[in-house]
This record gives sequence, C-alpha cells and structure tokens, in this order.
Amino acid sequence: MIKRKNGKFMIRFSSYFGDLILRLIYYSNTWHVNGQENYLNSLKGGKSVLISCWHGQLLPCLRFLSHNNYSAIAGTHKDAEIISRIAKKWDFKVIRGSNKERGTIAFKNIIRVLRNTPNLLFITPDGPSGPSRIPKTGIIRAAQLTESVIVPASVFSTKRWEFTNWDTFFLEKPFGDIYLKFGKPIVFEKKLSDNYCSKILINEMNINEDLNKKFARNSF
Repeated sequence: MIKRKNGKFMIRFSSYFGDLILRLIYYSNTWHVNGQENYLNSLKGGKSVLISCWHGQLLPCLRFLSHNNYSAIAGTHKDAEIISRIAKKWDFKVIRGSNKERGTIAFKNIIRVLRNTPNLLFITPDGPSGPSRIPKTGIIRAAQLTESVIVPASVFSTKRWEFTNWDTFFLEKPFGDIYLKFGKPIVFEKKLSDNYCSKILINEMNINEDLNKKFARNSF
C-alpha cells in the first residue's frame, strides 16, 4: 500500500514539474513552423486529421498543438502516465492504450474520435515501444475506416538532449530554435494493403523530415 501511494505521488510530482519545466523550455525557444495549412485546411473541409510524428520527436509537436481541444494517444506504462497527465494539462483529450494493452478499446475510441468530424488526433505511429520508425498498422486502418487524412510532422531542434532507449528521444534545451514542419496530407484508400500503406507513410515522413532539416540548416 505504501509503495502504491509513493508511486502515485511520484507520478503526480513528475507530471506537475514536468509540465512547468516544459512550458519554460518551449517558451524560451524560437519557433519556426511550416505547413500548418496542411492540417488546418483539412479540418476546415470537414475531414478528421491524424498528425503523425515519430515517438522521439513528440514533445515539441505536442506542445505546439496544445490548448486546441485536440485528442492524443498515450500508452499505458508509467512514463506514458506522466506524458498523459501533462497532455491533459495542455487541454488534450487523451486516449490510453497500445498494441499490447487495451488495444481493442483504444482502437474503438480512435475510430469514435475520428468519425466525430472534423477532429484532430495526435499520434506517434511507432510508439509507445517501437520498433523505431515503423508504423503500427492500427493507425493506418483507422485512417482508412474513417476516411481521415494523415499529416506527417517533423521536428528539428538546434539545442537538445538525446536519450537512447528503443529509439532516440529528444528533449529540447532552453533558448534554442525549434523547426516544426507539417507535410502534405496522405489519404489511404480502403483497398490498399497495410504493408503498402506503411511504406508510403514511412517515405512521406522521411521526405518531410529531410525538407525540415534542409530548411533549418539553410536558416543558420
């Protein structure tokens, strides 16, 4: 019982100070954002949107999209609990689940959110536990079933810490520059296979990332 209480206290403590520190970090950075119209125009046109960002780059993208009453997916492990609480402080409606735990319930909630058009759902297609930069098929199927568009998002930061686990996770340092680029919308017809769609999504996300890095380096 004591361990459980201590665990809950540490999660509350970490999420409170994590939120505070992240707000300060991202406030101190200079933002350069391109391609916002790629998801805003889809929303204005009555389409739901999945913003697709690799797990290692999620924090600045999540922060930029905050306070718009959007939705986001988070895993069920302890670290995801902290991120989930922070996301809720940033006015996200959070769906909990992964391909290993509560996957069926999470998928049904994703479908429900996307069918309530127009809506925006932030996803990390390779999260929460990898393999790195390999999309889960559930995200693609959700887009197909609801006729939603997927918009790739890429982040490049001039000052950052790097943490290596199953992927390389980036945390921005204060007083840097953050380059965030939203790519062109992707539409997957229902008849297309998971494998084919996965390859297309990886390619489009890589193209968007390369263009973002090129723009950032030309700005130095």
